[in-house]
Amino acid sequence: MNIVVLCGGNSTEREVSIDSGSNVCEALRSKGHNAILIDVYFGLDDIEIFEKSNREYNVEEEKKKIQELSKYVDEKRREFFGKNVIEICSKADIVFMALHGKNGEDGKCQATLDLFGIKYTGSGPLASAIGMDKAVTKQIFLSKNVPTAKSAWIKKGEPSDLNTIGMEIPVVVKACNGGSSVGVVLVKDESEYDGALKECFDLDDTVLVENYIEGREFSIGVIDNKALPVVEIIPKTGWYDYKNKYAPGATDHVCPANLDEELTKKMQKVAEDACAAIGCEPYARADIMMDKDNNMYCLEVNTLPGMTKTSLIPDEARAIGIDYPTLCDNLVKLSMK
Repeated sequence: MNIVVLCGGNSTEREVSIDSGSNVCEALRSKGHNAILIDVYFGLDDIEIFEKSNREYNVEEEKKKIQELSKYVDEKRREFFGKNVIEICSKADIVFMALHGKNGEDGKCQATLDLFGIKYTGSGPLASAIGMDKAVTKQIFLSKNVPTAKSAWIKKGEPSDLNTIGMEIPVVVKACNGGSSVGVVLVKDESEYDGALKECFDLDDTVLVENYIEGREFSIGVIDNKALPVVEIIPKTGWYDYKNKYAPGATDHVCPANLDEELTKKMQKVAEDACAAIGCEPYARADIMMDKDNNMYCLEVNTLPGMTKTSLIPDEARAIGIDYPTLCDNLVKLSMK
């Protein structure tokens, strides 16, 4: 198939998206697909790229070109889509969405592709928008009885004092529309709270103040409504922040997680319910904390999980004998349906 792998964009997760996209593009080409890598924000001059890419196409070179463009991202530019992006995507059988963060993961890009009749991987506009907004996700979880941590939703300018919002230290302050642990601050002392709020409000107009769940952290991919093996995330230092998430060797992924069968099935069910609650298809990933009493709390759902070499869904797939290229190929086939 002719496949566009969309990456890049103008979010704080641009570089992670480029890593995801280049890995996916290599994998799909190894499976015989005519896959090309395009930065959604800058696009391409060559509208006939599919006709040439089956000959000599070097994904690593394309990745380097896109990375070089990162310094030219202009926050004031009104247009999101780069040159010829829609035209080239229209020529593809499907678009593999390797975008992360604002504009690419929040449903806007998905809605645009829908209006042009272009097929793509991952969830549609509504599920993407819900999953991107941590506060809205919380409301859906509560209405669907998905276990989640107590939280307060604050808009910029509203009262934010801990007593007023009914929260107690320790808390985690989160920018509602961030991803990859960008704009997430753990607050263990009340003196740190105002600084955490400012950091998150600098990124978004709404923040979530959530109870800090002390315990073990897990992630579960859900593909075609069925949970993959559970992976436990164990940072070697600190917590699972942006650095520990993407720096090779900074975090251990234990998959399958060291849980008994009963807890494993219970956690997989929470993940399936969480993804179903916001309407994810055909794949997503749920992040879950478990405290010392084995109580589980779903923190959020990622509708376009990372596909880098340190990402979680590839680890989980390998645990059941699915290698990375096959995983990418399977996601394309499911999305084509």
